[in-house]
Amino acid sequence: MQVEQHIYPIGKMSIPDIFSMEELQDALQDIAVLPRILDNCIENLDAHQLAMSYRENGWTIHQIIHHIADSHMNAFIRTKLALAENNPTIKPYNQDAWVIMEDVMGIPINYYSTLIHALHYRWFRLFESLNEEQLMRTFYHPEYNTTTAIWQQIHSYAWHGKHHAEQIIQLRIRKGW
Repeated sequence: MQVEQHIYPIGKMSIPDIFSMEELQDALQDIAVLPRILDNCIENLDAHQLAMSYRENGWTIHQIIHHIADSHMNAFIRTKLALAENNPTIKPYNQDAWVIMEDVMGIPINYYSTLIHALHYRWFRLFESLNEEQLMRTFYHPEYNTTTAIWQQIHSYAWHGKHHAEQIIQLRIRKGW
């Protein structure tokens, strides 16, 4: 398997060009079910397996789960900012620095799995309460010089969760776990 396929096993992110409530509903379902998918991804893995990287020089399964929690917590806050402020500028963060901090390396994965369950429940409930006008609200990302609408963010994080889950699934398949 090529390195690119290990990094992007479901392909690179592609957000629809125009708003579609039908496509949005699919993305919302992806966000709703991600915690259960991740539970299945890590079920019955021991500490050695959780410490395995999905590719050479890539994050370990343990780090991927923590990264999803960190990334999606940031995204949840960005959603709230976009709803409360007019096109707020969000704060980027260094995801590679975050996955090696003590709260990642020193805390069992089940704590972050629980966090993902609670966060996604709350995030999904917020998303499903939004009307079309609210879904069009935006935030500005200074690192990428982009303005993102909440409906685009939903698609982005639906892909993000599936992307990392598939990295774990593919590693399990390659290792015969």
